[in-house]
Amino acid sequence: MALNSQNQHARGASRANPRRKGGHFWTHLTLIVAVLVIASPLLFALVKATQTSAQVTGPSLLLGTQFWENARAAWVGAGLGQYMLNSAIVAVCVTVGKTALSLLAALAFVYFRFPLKNLFFALVLLALTLPTELLIVSLFNLVSGDLKWADSYAAIIVPFIASATGVLLFRQHFMNIPSSLSDAARMDGAGPLTFLYKILLPMSWNTVGALAVIQFVSAWDQYLWPLVIMQSDSKQVVQVGLSRLIDAEAQSNWGAVMAGAILTIVPPMLIFTVLQEQFSKGFALGQDK
Repeated sequence: MALNSQNQHARGASRANPRRKGGHFWTHLTLIVAVLVIASPLLFALVKATQTSAQVTGPSLLLGTQFWENARAAWVGAGLGQYMLNSAIVAVCVTVGKTALSLLAALAFVYFRFPLKNLFFALVLLALTLPTELLIVSLFNLVSGDLKWADSYAAIIVPFIASATGVLLFRQHFMNIPSSLSDAARMDGAGPLTFLYKILLPMSWNTVGALAVIQFVSAWDQYLWPLVIMQSDSKQVVQVGLSRLIDAEAQSNWGAVMAGAILTIVPPMLIFTVLQEQFSKGFALGQDK
């Protein structure tokens, strides 16, 4: 009887398998189509970056053989290499500065007691609602007038070192760490910075990686503020440089423009690829990391 029951169950499962396989097929097909639709602008730019000037303006969507020539025209001829170097310097400095300050601020909000702590944290969260465009006039007056930082790296690094997003991420992460660790560290004579460096930081690499991805991409994509505050071409960032490449080459060489656009997305893509595991785990704030 038991054997017959098992055989009937197996036959029932085998009859259900075609439906399950059919459901999986349509699910995968839908996901593939969605990925292709989302990636279509990038794929289009990649194809056009390999074509000649005559082919770019035509209907052809076949890969060409001119990518390296177009990339060289953008990198050397339009100075995109210098722009990318400038953006890399800015993005690394902003990412490191934001991470360090966010760690220190979160340490204070979680492990220190001081008056109006919740109010100050609410003000930090309020900063998330204030875009750069809203502050740009007062920020320009401060940076160029009072501090005399116009046309310098400090002008596009220092104003963006503070991060409300980073403070929120690290605060939520630290609140999930048992308070017994801080008590044990205090009994062993460890100061706040020692506790941060030797205990909290090794337990926070996933959150650090998640924040690093966000802040690097954000700093790399700066456009409006550098356009306003920077006058020297030699210090300009890549997004402004790419817009100038479009202005200079759009009438004659769209292939170089497309190749330049492809080159500018390589560093953020590499950062995300390297830190994708930390990025995924870093937002699981309520789970062990």
